[in-house]
Amino acid sequence: MLPILAAVLAFITIGGLGWVFVGGDDSSSQALKRANKLGETKRNAATARRAASAASTPEARRKQIAEQLKEADRRERKARATMSVRLKQAGLSIGVRTFYIVSAVAGGIAALLGLVFGLHVILALGLGVGVALGLPRWIVSFLAKGRMKKFSLEFPNAVDVIVRGIKSGLPVHECFKIIARESPAPLGPEFKLLVEGLGVGMTLEQGLERMYERMPSPELRFFTIVIAIQQKTGGNLAEALGNLSAVLRARRMMAEKVKAMSSEALASAGIIGSLPPAVMAMVMFTSPGYMMSLFTDIRGNALLLLAGVLMGLGVFVMKRMISFKI
Repeated sequence: MLPILAAVLAFITIGGLGWVFVGGDDSSSQALKRANKLGETKRNAATARRAASAASTPEARRKQIAEQLKEADRRERKARATMSVRLKQAGLSIGVRTFYIVSAVAGGIAALLGLVFGLHVILALGLGVGVALGLPRWIVSFLAKGRMKKFSLEFPNAVDVIVRGIKSGLPVHECFKIIARESPAPLGPEFKLLVEGLGVGMTLEQGLERMYERMPSPELRFFTIVIAIQQKTGGNLAEALGNLSAVLRARRMMAEKVKAMSSEALASAGIIGSLPPAVMAMVMFTSPGYMMSLFTDIRGNALLLLAGVLMGLGVFVMKRMISFKI
């Protein structure tokens, strides 16, 4: 009997230990797991709330604005490399092929005029190449800068129209239509293209990016960044655009102040740059024989070419010295 009793007690002991270590705390372990999951869910929710609150802080908004500015600068540098984009910025409807044909024709005409006026063949060819590579591009750049200046002057008024429209209950799309209908060129036609793009299914971000390719002005870049951040983080769009309008007008006032303060340097650079050609023209008018050797002799042609290169380098340096980017 004793061995049987000992065997029973040993079996009970081993079973009890197994129940304690294996299955006895099943409910408690499940409860512990549920508690851990609940605690992890709460921690995740708290982390998400902290991230959301951190995203709405001024520091986070500044970081987002800095990232948007870097991306816009990268797109602007990429857009500058293509002639097709430059033609769009200038408001010209011609293609790149037509532009190159016009440049070649202009260079050929300049070379023929140089030969007619007695220039050496090499100098006449150099003049033609310079005109072909420089004059049409300068004209396109001049037209683009003029359109961009008009666009920048009228853009704060367009932002004010959007702000008043939002405060009165109009959607942003209707505000764009008002700007496209009432604003002068080039602001009105650009917003008309934006409205047409939105009408065919393009998103607002895509439409603003295409507008920025056609008109890479800082004002439009700031507007695009404000719209992008407002779509991601939310907030009062009318207030944000109102602050943007005030900033744009302050930038314009600062630019005009800098222009007024640098007007003396600009006038000095203009006088210094125009003095050698003016003196040369006066000498040609008073004593033509004294200056004709520069055009008829190969050595005079070389000196004239060297003088032109040095003069261009000096004008470029003065322009860089008096150019202030706001």
